[in-house]
Amino acid sequence: MSDLTIGRESAGIAAQSASDLYRAVWRWHFYAGLLVLPFMITLAVTGALYLFKDELDAVIHADLKRVEIQQSAVKVAPSAMVAAALAAHPGTTLKYTDPTSPDASVEITVNTPAEGKLAVYVDPYDGKVLGSLPDRGTVMWTIRYLHSLKYFGSTARMVIEIAAGWSILLVGTGIYLWWPRRQTGGVLSVRGTPKRRVFWRDTHAVTGVFVGFFIVFLAITGMPWSGVWGGKVNEWANGNNFGYPAGVRTAVPMSDEHLDHVAKTSWSLEQAQVPESPAGHHGAAPISLDDAVSTFDRLGLHRGYAVNIPSAPTGVYTGSVYPDDVAQQRVVHLDQYSGKPLIDMSYADYGPLGKWLEWGINVHMGQQFGLANQLVLLAACIAIVALAVSAGVMWWKRRPQGSLGVPPMPSDSRVFRGLIAILAVGGVVFPLVGVSLVVMLALDWGFGRARMVRKA
Repeated sequence: MSDLTIGRESAGIAAQSASDLYRAVWRWHFYAGLLVLPFMITLAVTGALYLFKDELDAVIHADLKRVEIQQSAVKVAPSAMVAAALAAHPGTTLKYTDPTSPDASVEITVNTPAEGKLAVYVDPYDGKVLGSLPDRGTVMWTIRYLHSLKYFGSTARMVIEIAAGWSILLVGTGIYLWWPRRQTGGVLSVRGTPKRRVFWRDTHAVTGVFVGFFIVFLAITGMPWSGVWGGKVNEWANGNNFGYPAGVRTAVPMSDEHLDHVAKTSWSLEQAQVPESPAGHHGAAPISLDDAVSTFDRLGLHRGYAVNIPSAPTGVYTGSVYPDDVAQQRVVHLDQYSGKPLIDMSYADYGPLGKWLEWGINVHMGQQFGLANQLVLLAACIAIVALAVSAGVMWWKRRPQGSLGVPPMPSDSRVFRGLIAILAVGGVVFPLVGVSLVVMLALDWGFGRARMVRKA
């Protein structure tokens, strides 16, 4: 064998190895897309709408949420507005929500015997009841529940967790397939016309490389809401501090109730225990809602805070607010008898992991950087839909008649095993993704064996 022949043989082996790796990556990119793209379209559409939740709710529910500003009028006391809400809808008052702006109404949550929990809207200038909706019954709450698949139970929410993990795999394999290999078209430009498959291939590749960062960011920052991974990481992050860092917790009695069961709260405080109003007040009367609201105003809570009203002798007034600026997040518990703060918790008190996650969640929801945040993520959501559509069209044009069109297996199985080993690392970090990976491997092996038997 000559030196020239040996050189050609080595080059041929290298080319075959590169081709096998490409096939392996392409095959798993196809599987990831098969699992993820239907969910990505749903998440992108509902997410794009929810970015503008305040603006859309203000328009859709303008008759309930918007009031005419009266410059010279003195606002009605919170207790008087609660009385008006109870007169219209008899029951028990659970929560008073401060108006976010001068033209916003007050929202009072009432638990009624006949209609369940209601959000009753009251004009803060004249105390008139504007109307009511079921609690969390606005259009944007519906969109939010559709986005998280909360309507479909815990199993569906696990599917979202799997989709988030596989979307990261989708981006990683997609970047490898996009990576320039001496070609100029389809890297940053789109070739051909919509009639040709290359147009959809280039549209998919170019869109994907620009939106890939956002897909990974949204997947990671959405994980805290997931059923398994999010719940376990939440427990680990909070540890034995019950959500409150040791420097914030004070020597006050703590109930067995967690803040997430009492008030809408941030991810970092879901496991935080709620303190109790100390016993031994010798028959002292509780402070009024007006006093509690006045205290929260004096403490400087951001406008739009919610006040959860105590329902038991040891209960507390809880003021909580989660505005667009994550630095303004705050939770304050007041002794219902003395009105003194028992725990005053702000974003600055979160641990490093809590701070990072809360910041990421705020950006994920389009809140942290105002309109720019909303518009950038809106563009990302539109690009994600375009990515999914172009993938579908490209597959349809490529697939053989009567076949699913799964990319071919690499001829060297060692390349395939190496790729699976890398994917398995993601499966360890995200357990549900790992389980789904094992299922996909089993199905892939089973279909492969079935095809071999048919050919034999």
